[in-house]
Amino acid sequence: MRLLSFLLLVLASTAHAEATQVLTWEALVPPDAPKIAPVMTPMHDLSTLGTGLAEAAPAAHQLATHAPVVKALDGQNVRLPGYIVPLEVNEDGRTTDFLLVPYYGACIHVPPPPSNQIVHVVAELGVKVEELYQPYWVEGAMQVKTTSSELAEAGYQLEADKIFAYELPD
Repeated sequence: MRLLSFLLLVLASTAHAEATQVLTWEALVPPDAPKIAPVMTPMHDLSTLGTGLAEAAPAAHQLATHAPVVKALDGQNVRLPGYIVPLEVNEDGRTTDFLLVPYYGACIHVPPPPSNQIVHVVAELGVKVEELYQPYWVEGAMQVKTTSSELAEAGYQLEADKIFAYELPD
């Protein structure tokens, strides 16, 4: 009986690992949705910004709130690469509530991307703030759920199980 229980546990964890979808940012936009090009022109004089944190500059206006989402992603376990924009930082210098965006500087230096290109992430451990220049993989359960912050509206929410540095293969 113990062997059977062990085998079932191994099979269940293997099935869970196989069920993780590795996504690109394009996968968050329905195929029939209108294409919205990101505005990459800086909205601030970057030389005057000190830390790169969200509080360093006023938020730029988001052009495409309520952009269409891919409803089939709801409840899926996913892995998505991106950059972190902190919403809160705890006393240990870690952000556990943040936006995941497809390019560095989104929501801070340039207008936020469409809401279907922003994922609101909640992570128990979080990420050290001084490591925000680094792109990350974020993995966890995706929800198709609109959330709003003072920086932008997000079309998705993700409870992170894993966060690790994104590195290109050699």
